[in-house]
Amino acid sequence: MQYLSLLFILLFLSISAKSSDFSVIIDKPFNNALFDVTQDYDREISAIGFTREYETSFGSSETYTNAFDYLESVSKTHGSQTQLIKLNSAGVVTLSKTSKLSKFNEAVAVVKTPSNGYFVGGYTLDGSLLISKLDSYANVIFTKTFGTKNYDRMSNLILLSDGGVLAVGSSVTTRSATDPMFETGLGLNDIYVTRFSKNGTKLWSKKYGTKDDDRGIDAVEAMDGSLLIVGTTSSHQKRSVTLARINENGNKIWLKEYKSDTLITPYKIIRLRDNNFLLSLSQTNDMHKEQIRLIKFDLQQNVLIDKEINTEYSSALKDIKEYSDGRIIGVGYVRDTYNTDALTMILSNDLSLLIQDHYGEANNDTFNAVTILHNSQAVAVGINTAENSQEANMWIVKFNIDGSLSQSSINTPTLSTQLTEQFKKEIQSKQLSSRENLTLSFLDKSLYFKQGAYKLTKQQKKFLDSFSKKLINFLNTNRSKIASLEINGHTSSEWGNSDFQNGYLNNASLSQKRAYSVLSYIFKMQDSATQKYLTTILKSGGYSYARRSINKGVEDRENSRRVSFKIIAL
Repeated sequence: MQYLSLLFILLFLSISAKSSDFSVIIDKPFNNALFDVTQDYDREISAIGFTREYETSFGSSETYTNAFDYLESVSKTHGSQTQLIKLNSAGVVTLSKTSKLSKFNEAVAVVKTPSNGYFVGGYTLDGSLLISKLDSYANVIFTKTFGTKNYDRMSNLILLSDGGVLAVGSSVTTRSATDPMFETGLGLNDIYVTRFSKNGTKLWSKKYGTKDDDRGIDAVEAMDGSLLIVGTTSSHQKRSVTLARINENGNKIWLKEYKSDTLITPYKIIRLRDNNFLLSLSQTNDMHKEQIRLIKFDLQQNVLIDKEINTEYSSALKDIKEYSDGRIIGVGYVRDTYNTDALTMILSNDLSLLIQDHYGEANNDTFNAVTILHNSQAVAVGINTAENSQEANMWIVKFNIDGSLSQSSINTPTLSTQLTEQFKKEIQSKQLSSRENLTLSFLDKSLYFKQGAYKLTKQQKKFLDSFSKKLINFLNTNRSKIASLEINGHTSSEWGNSDFQNGYLNNASLSQKRAYSVLSYIFKMQDSATQKYLTTILKSGGYSYARRSINKGVEDRENSRRVSFKIIAL
């Protein structure tokens, strides 16, 4: 009985963040964020973004008689600075370096150089564009500020085949005939593109656009050296997509505007392995919710696939990458009335949705970028906002090839293979699913809970009888490699006509009861020695509906009423 009491106490411990999951939150004072990520040649991970810097001492005894002069001096004491973070395979931060430039700035992109260094692109907060070249330890080799005399912003920095980079952004038109840039500046705001050599020499800068408000979003290089530029055109409360093809010298080959009656936003364009291109967009539906749209096209503007992924909530993929087998991983966000979660999707090569997962807490969480690693795992970066916090933090998450959250333990791959073999029969008969992060989930509908229920049925007990024997055998065999076993309860999102607060709390209580029902049933079946061992590794908790099952963008309420098992490796 004392063991059950101990476990009941453990039931109410929050387990939404686990040290062994490769989910690293870097909490610095004030708001900070990560916008891009790459893998180094030494297999470490590098991410770029910004952190806030505040000077507590101005270092000046100057007396001001004019209030405006004083406010100007104070305004220079705080702001953003570019931040580079490096992590090893265990999720440990090995380098954290701030740019410390004379002007406050934010980085938006990072690309590798042949010497394992970096090109970093961004902008200063007073409206200039900048690129920095860093060595492998993030020491600044050079920084160049460029742009027009107006307010400019960079959206992305693209690595080119000659080792140089292409900066894509936007610039406000001067409307001055003496400005040499004006002849290609067409409207209120224009797409602004600059090309640099591998040594950092600026080769050319040009503007493109329409008579309306245009903004440069992203670019990609084609096999023939031409460049495809993606932007937006806004006019009369409508937004369309601008797609331009230019040659290596920046001369326009064609410019096409894709108009829409709904609000459409492009996020990312990539070149695929078949040398066609994939564009990630979002567009609002009749319910004014963002929906993901993916367009595959060739160099001659022929559309090969145009796929809309309908989801229950507003969602967008801010970055996409292609695996070697043609599948696509996308990251971004999913947003409901109350909060925003980070979103991951795995898509087939015909752009059909295979896997969808949401991550984050009850606040604002977003993935901004993703990169695929040498071992087919993927790393996403963005922002995480803790519950009841007003400050965003830098966030780095690693995923397995099946889309599950990776663990940082070196034992995970071996244990995953053994776990799959242990439950081979149940997996083949589709009673269970096993993921690379050592999570076991029930697939048989007879093992789900009815709405509002938490007591085990005869069918559930019968399955747990055989399941628990195999699970305990696996745990005993691998005692030296296992840190803990988590039993987590889940619910669907509905709860009568309750408001948001009561609906969440009622579901939280229900999910905990479901986990406890399973935990207590399995625990009581064991002999005294096994019970003593289980008290050292068992954890239990309820997620409410935070991790409800999503099928093709829609909540699968039946599958959401479940209990899952997760083994945490040492």
